[in-house]
Amino acid sequence: MVSSRPPSSPSLTHVDGWAINVATMDDAVAGILRALGERRSVCVHTLNLDHLLKLRLDEDFRDAYRRADLVTADGWPIVAMARRKGTRLRRTTGADMIRPLARAAAAQGAGIYLFGSTPESLSGAATALRADIPDLVVAGIEAPRFGFDPSSPAAEAAIERIAASGARIVFVALGAPKQEIFAARAAARCNGVAFVSIGAGLDFISGVQHRAPRLVQRIGCEWLWRLCHNPQALAGRYGRCALLLARLALSEGRRPAATSTPDATTGNRRGTRVPRTGRARPSSA
Repeated sequence: MVSSRPPSSPSLTHVDGWAINVATMDDAVAGILRALGERRSVCVHTLNLDHLLKLRLDEDFRDAYRRADLVTADGWPIVAMARRKGTRLRRTTGADMIRPLARAAAAQGAGIYLFGSTPESLSGAATALRADIPDLVVAGIEAPRFGFDPSSPAAEAAIERIAASGARIVFVALGAPKQEIFAARAAARCNGVAFVSIGAGLDFISGVQHRAPRLVQRIGCEWLWRLCHNPQALAGRYGRCALLLARLALSEGRRPAATSTPDATTGNRRGTRVPRTGRARPSSA
């Protein structure tokens, strides 16, 4: 079941030393479908400030990002930092990829698999997606037990079940860093399957959580909407993200802006952590 995966797409830019190689939602969907058409597995992550914090602390998370095939810019701060370097990106979240990919899967007669979250959320999301996309095949839904370890024998068994289901697109909703670690591991073990990390995307579709209105998303304030609705859970996280953003802005302000010339030699797999001139890597990085 071990897959053969060629080098990932060239990077477009780097933020805090981590490569982004997908510019838009359309590019993300096209890249995933192209890989599936070639019977290649693909692992998709969406970079945001919270991920940058966790990447400084978690070696398994860093390894998962090094093995990613496609990395998008999730969050306006990431988009803004990339644009300052001359690379124009559009915010592309895992949640926003669900329906376009589900429609593409239905058009091709390919099944999807919903992994993570809760049984209630998965059931509601599957029902909602089938209602929107009548031809959609949901090959499986699975909510791991609380405390699921993405590197455990239980994770290995889950990967076996996913492979046996025949699903071609797997939406992984475990939260970071578990979902990215699981997705990278699963993509390396399966042939012709896309593993897309989507965070709370299925909770939004099922109605378990309510996403910010489109206008709030467009003006870059989805984080504020979420903070107002769940301050206890998010205040500390967003405070740490704000401090990191300030540090990165100050650091980048001391350097000349980079060009947007794609780096054809640097992908996201194996050795993509780019040393930052004049700065030591974070501890344990």
